Amino acid sequence: MNEITTIRPSTPKDWETDQEVRWCPGCGDYAILKAVQRTMPEIGATPENTVFVSGIGCSSRFPYYMETYGFHTIHGRAPAVATGVKLANPDLDVWIITGDGDALSIGGNHTMHLLRRNLNCQVLLFNNEIYGLTKGQYSPTSHEGTRSPSTPFGSVDHPAKPCAFALGSGGRFVARGIDVHKNLPSVLKAAHAHQGAAFIEIFQNCIVYNDDVFEPFTAKPNAVANQLWVEHGKPLLFAGGTRGLALDIERLTLKVVDVTDGDWEAAGVIVHNVTNRAVAHMLVEMPFGPFPMALGVLYDDPAPTFESAVIAQNKAASEGKTPDLQKLVARGQTWMVEKEPHAI
Repeated sequence: MNEITTIRPSTPKDWETDQEVRWCPGCGDYAILKAVQRTMPEIGATPENTVFVSGIGCSSRFPYYMETYGFHTIHGRAPAVATGVKLANPDLDVWIITGDGDALSIGGNHTMHLLRRNLNCQVLLFNNEIYGLTKGQYSPTSHEGTRSPSTPFGSVDHPAKPCAFALGSGGRFVARGIDVHKNLPSVLKAAHAHQGAAFIEIFQNCIVYNDDVFEPFTAKPNAVANQLWVEHGKPLLFAGGTRGLALDIERLTLKVVDVTDGDWEAAGVIVHNVTNRAVAHMLVEMPFGPFPMALGVLYDDPAPTFESAVIAQNKAASEGKTPDLQKLVARGQTWMVEKEPHAI
């Protein structure tokens, strides 16, 4: 008699490898790794059907620490490899791990094309606003004035905003999270549920070269006043519900308003709609300080995926045809060499 084998759901431990985790003690990457490993069982993922692809940088050691298939590729080219993986086997669950330098500097064009094509994958961009692996040079996201070995007098570059870049590239899912925040797993789950390219910027603390750069909104004393965790269908409130975001009609932008006695409607606070691309742009462009840091799922509006279009096109092109390699080779401009070549 055949016995039915019950498949045991995975646990976070099943996603850990036997490799020594080689990040600096206290690095925010540890927290992100644990958040991903905790999330995998909850989304019903299986190690044998999951692939992690990374580029170059501290974050890109990630595939070594996940008990899945993985590719540690070259600088900025993780999107290209991930695209090949997804087209070769669309059933695979593909995750891209990258950093602010890897994805937005040498890999900027690859990231852009992945997002505009809408490949069905999850992109986790670890943003620490510095090049950590190569000893602390400034990166595309470093604040103006950042002092580093490559900018000893302070950076004069205007920093790139990863989420604005993602939206401008045609991204259909854009979110933000914090390495050590309890809400990060819920953002990861939302990204995985999205059909298409899901882009998440994760603020990650580099304890050696850029420690506490995000402290103004990540430190516990500052979190309530300076973090705005958005939620679909909920008003854009922060500071314990005493402040919110309203639409400035004259300037077509957002403005901070005070909320009295919890009456956010009277204050004109708008309700978050994840399908509203215009408001998503406003949220990612808000200057921190006068405004809070917008976190969570900022934009989520699915569209047909790249691989589904490629598969449909290939199916239509091959319909009613019989595979014939010899006929394919012989078609078009071909010729036969009938005489012997000249003697050397």
